[in-house]
Amino acid sequence: MGIPSAPVVTKAFKDLAVLNAAKRGMPHERICFTPHPVWGKTPEEVRAYVDGPDPVTGKPFMKEVIDALTAPLSEEDKKSGAVTVSTGPATFTDTADNLQEFYLNNGYTDFLPIILPTEERVDRMLKATSHKPDEVVGKMAAGAYPPWSYDVRQVAASAVMAGCRPEYFPIILAVASSGVASLFSSTNSFAFAMVINGPIRDKLEFNYGIGALGPFAQPNATIGRAWTLLSKNLGNGGIPGDTYLGSLGNNLNYNNVVIAEHEDASPWVPFHVQKGFKKEENVVSLFRGLGVVPGQVARGSSANENVQFDHQMSDLFSTFTGFFGALIIADPLVAARLREQGYDTKEKLIDWLYKNTTQTVKDYKSRNYAYLFDYPRALRGDEPWATWYKLPDDAVIPHFPRASDFNIVVAGGQTNAYPQAGNLSYGVSVSIDRWM
Repeated sequence: MGIPSAPVVTKAFKDLAVLNAAKRGMPHERICFTPHPVWGKTPEEVRAYVDGPDPVTGKPFMKEVIDALTAPLSEEDKKSGAVTVSTGPATFTDTADNLQEFYLNNGYTDFLPIILPTEERVDRMLKATSHKPDEVVGKMAAGAYPPWSYDVRQVAASAVMAGCRPEYFPIILAVASSGVASLFSSTNSFAFAMVINGPIRDKLEFNYGIGALGPFAQPNATIGRAWTLLSKNLGNGGIPGDTYLGSLGNNLNYNNVVIAEHEDASPWVPFHVQKGFKKEENVVSLFRGLGVVPGQVARGSSANENVQFDHQMSDLFSTFTGFFGALIIADPLVAARLREQGYDTKEKLIDWLYKNTTQTVKDYKSRNYAYLFDYPRALRGDEPWATWYKLPDDAVIPHFPRASDFNIVVAGGQTNAYPQAGNLSYGVSVSIDRWM
């Protein structure tokens, strides 16, 4: 406040820009608009935007920018005050059908039927944790917005709505405590994933065998759905045109990707142990990125003992954006063969993939994400980007900035030796036991 500014926004984001200024206490921010889109336009076309009128106000665009920076503020311009959101009454009373419609019409659901969070059901959920109902769990925001805080009872309501059993609740509290929303405000259509490790996988009967990533077990399905619902109702996420801007959207947002690692069939240490936890601890690890794709045998065949799964994975990663990492989901058959081929630790495989998944500097610089995100880092002198931008076009560089951008978990039913991989970056690992 008090510093002259002239935000420039394309017309498509008019409502979003006005609403966010109001949420930050500046309901009369002087915002200037250009036609949409800017992406893909020639310099001449962009120049025409600048020389033309603001498509919202009809005023000459550049004059509007200059006036926004120099004209004295009117009394109306000076008015401030943030928009606040009401949580509504503590309870709603109506028929079950009417309440389903109420939740649906007010944007509280994922547009699928919910389990109504009656006081009895919420109280039953609360008994699965030693934490008090009014204890603050954390804060969450769907992007660059003021975060919302929430307590244990509010998280319990989302867990009930998603169809979770009470024994799943500590996992959902652990996810909620991370502050990571699974619905994120970006024009990219983000996807999110979680990896479950520890004895709780068997206690709650997670599916980590045949169909490990499919809708074949209640904890896999409902815990992922609960993450979406709490991101909407407690993190202000998932409002198209406001707090959600993914151009195409992502079907994985319904219940995200929930992976329980098949620890007993893995030749390597479990993922949570790699992150510093003990094997007997129960842990949830969170990832975000762009989605998961299947891998096929790119080199060799299933009948050939020399199938080169390392090369296959490297081929697959070459299509991924380097802005996010690579999460490898290896069927136990794939993991066992890799160990036979000399990768007796995940670290050895990661080192090979990092060194052999490469690109030329020319190809790297041609990628949109490199110009938008990496080039500014290079200008600041951040490595490795500063060095990469100084190299000749034909120089060969890693596809991902760091070896730590690769992560590996083992899951699957050993009916076919195929891996899958997600263009997903590791975020954080959270103790589930702390929320029991």
